[in-house]
This record gives sequence, structure tokens and C-alpha cells, in this order.
Amino acid sequence: MNKVDINADMGENLGHWVVGDNIDKKIMPLVSSANIATGFHAGDPNIMRQMVELAKYHHVSVGAHPGFRDLHGFGRRHMHIEPQELINDVIYQIGALREFASLYGVPLRHIKPHGALYMHLAQDEAAARLFITTLHALAPDLLLYCMHGSIVWNIALELEQPVVCEFYADRDYNNSGSIVFTRRVAPPDPAQIARKVLRACQQGKVLSTEGKDIPISFDSICIHSDTPGAYEVLKTTHDLLTASGIKIKSPEHIFRHGQPENKTQELQK
Repeated sequence: MNKVDINADMGENLGHWVVGDNIDKKIMPLVSSANIATGFHAGDPNIMRQMVELAKYHHVSVGAHPGFRDLHGFGRRHMHIEPQELINDVIYQIGALREFASLYGVPLRHIKPHGALYMHLAQDEAAARLFITTLHALAPDLLLYCMHGSIVWNIALELEQPVVCEFYADRDYNNSGSIVFTRRVAPPDPAQIARKVLRACQQGKVLSTEGKDIPISFDSICIHSDTPGAYEVLKTTHDLLTASGIKIKSPEHIFRHGQPENKTQELQK
């Protein structure tokens, strides 16, 4: 792999409440794709506009980051919603961000569901199929960020919606390749994460929590902006990758005709 995307969730503030010390302004220059909160789990119109303007200034690809209608729970609580109502909420959020992107003359390049919605679409076939069918009618070229091998990933491939598979740099994996969700009490070691990411890029492997090397397939590296020490993690990872000859490029520079140049899917065959 000689090119890879780095994405981060951004604009996850609300009104006067801000995550971290201007974290978005610090990390925007280090990423190639920004997943901008669209108001349901975090974010508001003022913040969305600021994020689009900041992304344009740093030549970062703009993407929508819709979530469950759950400001109180930050979109991390699963909600039982009928598929059509859920997808209507997603359309609403995409439309809001796309208008702000249009205002600045930048295209909306991708969509990445947030938190519990991300996991819901990865596991619920009815919701995932309606989501992809609607997305394909609305924006057939919009890149979908998702987990390799998930239900939504399979349906997207079936319906020819382009996908970007992610590697979670600041999360652990178990032997099955599933993400292990833990609440860290201390900032992670930036150098350790950077080495983990570099190995994944060069060898297509990651060490599981059980101590086993497992294959990992991805086109983009995700580092969460609300991870403690996110700036240091991103800076260290960005610098190690570039020093190792791996270019940081947004998906439109990696993908050609809907297929990734890296062809990381081949790693699991």
C-alpha cells in the first residue's frame, strides 16, 4: 500500500460546548477526509458551516456523519426506529451538510454513519438494504465508509455503491476481526498506535487482544477526534506513514472507477 486515506469525525460540538481544545482546527491539516457531524448526535448549523470552511481551506474531503437522533447520548445508544423513519432522518442530515458544502463550492464526497447507527447498519439487513437503495438513488457516487464484511458492506457491493473500508487505529480487534469497545481511562501511546497502523498498511495484519495476528482489509484509517490525545496520535501516525513512503490521500485520489487502487480486499481472500 503506497496511498491511504486518514479520516476523523469532526464538528462533534454543540453551541458553546466544544470537544477538546480546538481539536478540529489542530487535526484538520493532518487528515484527508473529514466526517462532519450533521446535527442529530452532535453539531449544529453554525458548526457545520465552520467545518466545511475549514475543510476547504486545508483541501480535505468533506463527508456527512449522520447519527441517531440522540444528542443526550451522543448517538452511542441504540434506538429502535422503523427503517423508513431512520432513513428519512439520514436523508435529512445528508441534505443539511450538502447545502453547506455547496455554499463553499465543494462536493460532498462520502458518508459515514456515526456510533450506534454505524453498528446498526452493519448488522440489520432490512435497514441496511433500505439505506443503500435510497443512497444509490440519491447519490450513486457517494462513498460509503463501513466495515469490511459487514451486512451493509455486502449490500453496497451488490448494488454497486462504492465503499471505503476502515481500519480503526485507536481501537482494538479480537480474533474474529470485530472491534473491541472500551472506555480508555488514559491517553493511548501515540508511537504504539503509529507502529500498529504502519504494520497494517505494509503487511495487512493487526495483533488481536488475544495475541493473534489477523488479516485486516481497509482503504482508510480512522482516528477518533474524541480519543484522549487525538492530536498526538494523528500527528505521530501521519508523520510515520509519510516518512515510510505512504502518501495520505482522500478516497477520490485512491479510487479509480469505483475500485481502490490498494485493492486491500484481496488481503482476506
